Amino acid sequence: MSIGLFDSGVGGLSVARALVRRLPQADFLYLADQAHAPYGGRPGEEVVDLTRDAAARLFDAGADLVVLACNTASAIALRRLQQDWLPGHIESLGRPVNILGIIVPTIEAATGMGWAQTADPALEKHPDILGVFATAGTVRSQVYEIEIAKRRPDIAVFGQPCPDLVPMIEGGAALADLAVAVQGYVADLTQRIGRAPDRAILGCTHYEIIAGLFRDALPPGTPLIHQPQATADALTGYLARHTEFDIGSGGARRFWTTGKAGPQNAMVQAFWGGPLSFEKAP
Repeated sequence: MSIGLFDSGVGGLSVARALVRRLPQADFLYLADQAHAPYGGRPGEEVVDLTRDAAARLFDAGADLVVLACNTASAIALRRLQQDWLPGHIESLGRPVNILGIIVPTIEAATGMGWAQTADPALEKHPDILGVFATAGTVRSQVYEIEIAKRRPDIAVFGQPCPDLVPMIEGGAALADLAVAVQGYVADLTQRIGRAPDRAILGCTHYEIIAGLFRDALPPGTPLIHQPQATADALTGYLARHTEFDIGSGGARRFWTTGKAGPQNAMVQAFWGGPLSFEKAP
């Protein structure tokens, strides 16, 4: 048994790295759907179908938990799959399994509140501006605006789509070119708000690979809310409460792709901390 991690490409490796460090004894199976990346511009129903197929593949390979290490999949597909597909699939598998996302722990980290908590009526509205850099699909879903408003009406959320970044990261673009793109998106958001955000969420796991470029483009000292750490914190607590899930104990690491198998680009390997090669997904 293992923990399955799913992303459209290499971005979910940022979450995988945090989880491997937090749970070194667990077995992990990572699936990148690089044949269909990026997800940000795809229709919602297509994202649901692709995410369901990936989750089924990971469950069939022995994962008890599947973490959607992809904001677009988490924003568009997670609730649909949990409500409409997962109960029947659990019955067919004959063992407890679950699908988790990364948006809930990110919102908990951004608001300082648990998911079940609601807004304090005494809070002054909108003195704190939070920028969310994400794919077009995540921004269109408005999941961050909707869910943060339920808990913290004093936080104004502004989403900024960054459609070029995922293809550039997947393709191993030069850091200088990525820096220009990031600076442009930060400038666009700043112009729309009228000033720089007070804090920012990197709302696509790919962006963690180039987090330093966002730090350079934003005003010095702007806090970044990091999804990998928030997800690792949340999953550790979840596993303590749900001992029915078997996450393995051999420390195995497997990396699959629906795209071209082989070594990942130099930027991704430097982020991972060593050589990294994907196998062709069966």
